[in-house]
Amino acid sequence: MGIDVRLESAAALDEYALVPVAFQVREVFDVAPRGSDEFALTARALVDAYVKDYDASYGPAEWPHRFDVSNWAFFSAFERGMRIGGATVAGHTPVFDMLDGRHDLATLWDIRVSPTARRTGVGAALFRATADWAAAHGYRCIRIETQNINVAACRFYMQQGCVLGAAHSGVYPGLPEEVQLLWYKDL
Repeated sequence: MGIDVRLESAAALDEYALVPVAFQVREVFDVAPRGSDEFALTARALVDAYVKDYDASYGPAEWPHRFDVSNWAFFSAFERGMRIGGATVAGHTPVFDMLDGRHDLATLWDIRVSPTARRTGVGAALFRATADWAAAHGYRCIRIETQNINVAACRFYMQQGCVLGAAHSGVYPGLPEEVQLLWYKDL
């Protein structure tokens, strides 16, 4: 597969949003501390699967209205001219709590791959592009937030060499079963 990853401007976010981010939740990770800074993740199948759509609360076209995206980079993946994925990395952004006030930390804000192109290397190509951009802009680490209900993403981040650095219950109002997982990748 010939994947073409391109850096785009925020003006392309309407088209970027056409790649669905929704996924079927069929299993979750139970999270248990294992030592002072390690966690055990144990997959557990769900009796009733459901769909999770991160864009349901607010999608990519709304990001520039909610945040100063001047230090963000937007990447899109194409195959034979067709958009099949996207990834967004956020650098130093005032009033943005994902960066802990650190100037050496970027966050992978979003990564999405068309359902028909998942598990084909598109996500890895997008991840590399965001990591390369972050390193070229002086960031020393990327932080990624996901949840224990996104088992495929957790496995993907492990494959990319990310380390689970924190797990927090009770972070998401109205979603008490979801555990926030924070992954880190040194650049």
